[in-house]
Amino acid sequence: MSETFLIRGAALPTGERADILLQRGRIAEVGSVTDAAGATVIDADGLVALPGLVDLHTHLREPGYEQSETVLTGTQAAAVGGFTAVFAMANTSPVADTAGVVEQELSLGEAAGYATVQPIGAVTVGLKGEQLAELGAMAASRARVRVFSDDGFCVFDPLLMRRALEYVKAFDGVIAQHAQEPRLTQGAQMNEGALSGELGLAGWPAVAEESIIARDVLLAEHVGSRLHVCHVSTAGSVEVIRWAKARGIDVTAEVTPHHLLLTEELIAGRGDDGRQGAGYDPRFKVNPPLRRREDVEALRAALADGTIDIVATDHAPHPVEAKECEWDAAANGMVGLESALAVVQQTMVDSGLIDWADVARVLSATPARIGRLAGHGEPVAAGSAAELTLLDPSASGEFGVDRLAGRSTNSPYLGRTLPGRVVATFHRGVPTVLDGVVRSADEVAAASASVAAPEGAARG
Repeated sequence: MSETFLIRGAALPTGERADILLQRGRIAEVGSVTDAAGATVIDADGLVALPGLVDLHTHLREPGYEQSETVLTGTQAAAVGGFTAVFAMANTSPVADTAGVVEQELSLGEAAGYATVQPIGAVTVGLKGEQLAELGAMAASRARVRVFSDDGFCVFDPLLMRRALEYVKAFDGVIAQHAQEPRLTQGAQMNEGALSGELGLAGWPAVAEESIIARDVLLAEHVGSRLHVCHVSTAGSVEVIRWAKARGIDVTAEVTPHHLLLTEELIAGRGDDGRQGAGYDPRFKVNPPLRRREDVEALRAALADGTIDIVATDHAPHPVEAKECEWDAAANGMVGLESALAVVQQTMVDSGLIDWADVARVLSATPARIGRLAGHGEPVAAGSAAELTLLDPSASGEFGVDRLAGRSTNSPYLGRTLPGRVVATFHRGVPTVLDGVVRSADEVAAASASVAAPEGAARG
């Protein structure tokens, strides 16, 4: 297959139609392309061409938890979902709290070839919240870490959080906080409210999230540093972030696809699509928990008006035994890379809240900017890196396990009808997905080598 691709008649995020010529890892031309001898032609009539999606919050599990996911399988799942870059969270084993571990993760991503894997470094040693990790060493390493998070755990000690915010200023880093006051959520099983009382499950109160966000935006203002809030889930959190931004505090925030669509009613077996299912289904157990319908509406509005900056998946794969068990014993988390764009289309685009240009902003340009990731999030324009996603927005179908390319199947969307289908994904000019099917590792490796070969070099 040629390393030159001509994409004919795609709809750009702005709405105009254009041809897109990809050559040697770059977008060579956008417009009416007449001269593309030897190019592989892709008919993109009816398709939307988005800059490759960037996920600021992915759990790839490797090293240490390869039974759930590996860097290879996780980036294959990313490619199927249209993602060309993922930020890998630090809760691996060993924890990504040293330069050696983050460089290992970077190398694994490079070897896989399906997406850029940008490691996130731990804030504290071993995620224990007791002493700062090697933030400077990770920033100076080959991985050039700029995002640090103890995600899964809150950096609860305010002095430690202040010191972390101060430290990362030196290299333009950002602390991504898992906002959860641990003493208010001990033993919590779902959102605290009338439904948790009805179901007899210990509640996770909204104030446990909101109080940490309020504290941390004030700390960020005090030291003049960047703060990012992970997986915002409540209407109250939206108001705190809106206040902080109006005050000029350098804070950004993310929302997950599942918090844009799903509500706590699913735990009782009551679906928003009118279906009645079994209650206490562990597929819907996640941290932070699914919230009320009012929270979902507030999150959608906040994403539309820019109070929430980005969508991030919080892709959290688990083996079957961790999810197919009683609710109390089940692990928190959902896989989400393969379904994220479909959920955003359903909740935000098809509802008229945002358009495709906004999708490019919240799922590509802004997460790349927050993470200081060069070569991603660039507009679909001549000279940009050839990181590209082709989506068929008119497609629709039941989301099943056949849509999952990762190692785990703990998706909350199984059996749902979701819109849209990623037809092709290009990473560094290499098609990792074609006709909706992920290409083999051998095919991706061979194509990557061809694109990377210097001019005049022999190609196999």
